[in-house]
Amino acid sequence: METFQIQRPEMLEMPNGIPVRIFRAGEEEVVRLDIMIRGGLLEQTQPLQAVFTARMLREGTARFSSAEIAEKLDYYGAWLDVSSSMTHSFLTLYTLNKYFAQTFALLVSMLKEPTFPEREFAVVVDGNRQQFLVNREKVEVLARKELNIRLFGRNHPFGRYAELEDYERITTAVLRTMHQHYYCAKNCTCYLSGYVTDEILKLMESELGQDMWGSAEGISPSLVDCLPESWNGKRCFIERPEALQSAVRMGCFTVDSQHPDFLKLRFMVTLFGGYFGSRLMKNIREDKGYTYGIGAGLVAYPFRNMLVVNTQAANEYANEVIREVNYEMERLQAELVSSEELDMVKNYVMGDMCRSYESPFSMADAYIFLETSGLSDDFFTRAQQTVADITAEDVRDMACKYLRKESFTEVIAGKKCDEMNA
Repeated sequence: METFQIQRPEMLEMPNGIPVRIFRAGEEEVVRLDIMIRGGLLEQTQPLQAVFTARMLREGTARFSSAEIAEKLDYYGAWLDVSSSMTHSFLTLYTLNKYFAQTFALLVSMLKEPTFPEREFAVVVDGNRQQFLVNREKVEVLARKELNIRLFGRNHPFGRYAELEDYERITTAVLRTMHQHYYCAKNCTCYLSGYVTDEILKLMESELGQDMWGSAEGISPSLVDCLPESWNGKRCFIERPEALQSAVRMGCFTVDSQHPDFLKLRFMVTLFGGYFGSRLMKNIREDKGYTYGIGAGLVAYPFRNMLVVNTQAANEYANEVIREVNYEMERLQAELVSSEELDMVKNYVMGDMCRSYESPFSMADAYIFLETSGLSDDFFTRAQQTVADITAEDVRDMACKYLRKESFTEVIAGKKCDEMNA
């Protein structure tokens, strides 16, 4: 099986020490700039602090009102996103080269001098509160949260979720504190991709790369592993009498992304439930007709991954879905996959990787993943080699080690039926 070369970024450092990773490619004069701040949900002192700090950056600065920011982005045909993860916060700007100076000025102002205006803050909080009220009635949201709570415990950062009262407690003062502590020159990395020119790099250096903006104390948080609480139960049911379908979510802890088994495990999970032709899809969707779709995947957290199976089905089929998932686990442990199925999954995985790394923007995403996961840049080469070399015996070994049904916690959110007592 042929492998392919992954484009490596140009590595620059601005005068103030901010690293810049550059992916030059494409003929369209469009660039994407990602500014990655080390500090996310793990560093917040109360729920909603990290996500609202990032969200409010576009709601007003010392130079631009929220209306001006929105109008200018629209006028210049630019797109801006702000977000937070467990460990980082992100500002992402897509813009035409010819308007980079104008749109970059907005981004710099948002990053360095947000004002967190009270009127806009009240609107943002109210909108998110209303979305929270809607989401907490959705069975898929309930199942996802409950699985994390059962596995991590309510006192662990990954098992702790915002409640309605947290929307009343959050204040702009709390957001200013997080901005002051984490949004600074010594705590960020820039990824620049697309039709990158020397003029763009010079402008970035002059506006973002000269002085040590932000707090002189700039915090670079170090992750400390918090051990999950143990839960002795096997299944949790969340009653929703009006639900038309039940959400079924099964999960267990597994190795982290730096473990020697990780790449083989990822391949096995793809075969099990990670693509449209997977074992779970063929059995539970195509043969049994219990659901429109079912999937399995690895959810990354610092220090550990979670192996998750997720679907929705008619309430009366929830138990049957779990039985069939367990059956497919046992089958992978007992039987070697055929050479035809193994080759099919190899071709799918290799093609998916090829598509994922074909554009400068997707390459930026890939290297952001490496940095946030603490992986070395030979990860992509090792991933390809694993796909080329993996055998049916390797797949069976991974299933025996990591796909044990007794390790999984099961959550069902929906309407209880007589069949569930079977």
